[in-house]
Amino acid sequence: MKLNKLMTSFVAAASAALLLAACSSNSTKTASEGDKWDTYVADKSITIGFDNTFVPMGFEDDKGENTGFDIDLANAVFEKYDIKVNWQPISWEMKENELNSGNIDLIWNGYTMSEERAKKVLFTNPYMLSEQVLVTKNDSGITKTPDMKEKVLGVQAGSSGYDEFVNKPEVLQDIVKDNDAVLYDTFTQAFLDLENGRIDALLVDNVYANYYLKQANELDNYKVFSSGLEVGDFGVGARKEDKTLVEKINVAFTELYKEGKYQDISEKWFGEDTATESVKGK
Repeated sequence: MKLNKLMTSFVAAASAALLLAACSSNSTKTASEGDKWDTYVADKSITIGFDNTFVPMGFEDDKGENTGFDIDLANAVFEKYDIKVNWQPISWEMKENELNSGNIDLIWNGYTMSEERAKKVLFTNPYMLSEQVLVTKNDSGITKTPDMKEKVLGVQAGSSGYDEFVNKPEVLQDIVKDNDAVLYDTFTQAFLDLENGRIDALLVDNVYANYYLKQANELDNYKVFSSGLEVGDFGVGARKEDKTLVEKINVAFTELYKEGKYQDISEKWFGEDTATESVKGK
């Protein structure tokens, strides 16, 4: 199966996500002040914003259903509290705005924790490690970061990869063509351009790169290697006031691990236990 066949369904999902995000922006709600845990419990409902093309963390499959590691994990967390999760596709570049305007209650979709983002949201404990990698074609001659000199780099707008790219220019920004990257709304669009030679490399989370290429049976045609940018942890982002919500998620993480349910979900998507020490209760 070629990449472009797999990408067709993801491009459609991405378009739908952007349309829904635009609609939500036109009917922006004002976030209620204070801790809203009692409201979530009373309503038995909470809304989570996610990029529905980010395989395997959270995405829309070819049947139009939301699936992925984060989907399964979040549903398991809130099942403990008899709260139903409403999954809201959003533009990833606007995620913090969507959260703080009240359109969503959580950002949960391979959301890398950073000092800059911590100024805008309240993070849960980290639940999974991630690494920023470069993906290149085998015939590109690019096998390590210094080979990117005067090469064209692609990256998703608003991603942790782009944040690190800008914050640590000596690693990549200072050597790539035009000292900047081509920005994409989704990684799906970026992979299409990589396949067609419009960019030389893609900066992306390793979980996305490896899963995506594996599903497309294209692992042998691409190289995936460390970018040299800092490894980050995945966490869940809430509004600063929602302290009880964050505490409840942290408790559920540890309980799910003790019950073996976290491991089951992780094995399903990655074939291994990906839990951080905080999830294990250590």
